Amino acid sequence: MPLNLAIDGPVGAGKSSIADEVARRLGILHLDTGAMYRAVGCTALRRGVDVNDEQAVTALCHALRMTVGYENGGQRTCVDGEDVTGLIRTPEVSMAASTVAKYAGVRQAMVALQRQLASETPMLLDGRDIGTRVLPEATVKIFLTATPEERARRRYLELQQKGAQDTYEQVLRELRQRDEQDMHREVDPLRAAQDAVVVDTTAMNFDQVVEAILAIVEEKAHV
Repeated sequence: MPLNLAIDGPVGAGKSSIADEVARRLGILHLDTGAMYRAVGCTALRRGVDVNDEQAVTALCHALRMTVGYENGGQRTCVDGEDVTGLIRTPEVSMAASTVAKYAGVRQAMVALQRQLASETPMLLDGRDIGTRVLPEATVKIFLTATPEERARRRYLELQQKGAQDTYEQVLRELRQRDEQDMHREVDPLRAAQDAVVVDTTAMNFDQVVEAILAIVEEKAHV
């Protein structure tokens, strides 16, 4: 079985950026599973499909042809041949992704694709149910978290850099809503796997988090 690493955690924990660097340092690919759900939510919004209509969203998901590729070390997520990578990081798409990710049919389709990709090559996957659902036999499982206030601060600064007008209070409110939705959904809720190592990054900088995770990988996987 290829070396598979699972990093789970709530929105704003820095999973994607941390996972990018950890995967680069280990010389393996990084699959951003959240981008896949974002692509479904984004496509539903763009095609006028009500994200609260589970049957319609599930039908849309199963009709889509989603592919994941890598360019200059970064993941490119495509839907029906269109690269949607630059469209999926808005607050509106974030909420849509959290909504569609509740649906069993959507999760079934995404999990099957994620497992297929992970079976083919050594890979780091990040998301909300990697260690509990997608790759329960992953070599190493990490649960990355931080306080809601710190996660909101990071997300707020990120949005500011992109020119967004959201206030910190808006970002914190939406983050708490997202947490509530992710942790209490009926299908594959957000939680740490029993054998996951919890890394609280509230008082850590980027490099410290990367080094902490690499140390855990070295201890558990001897790489």
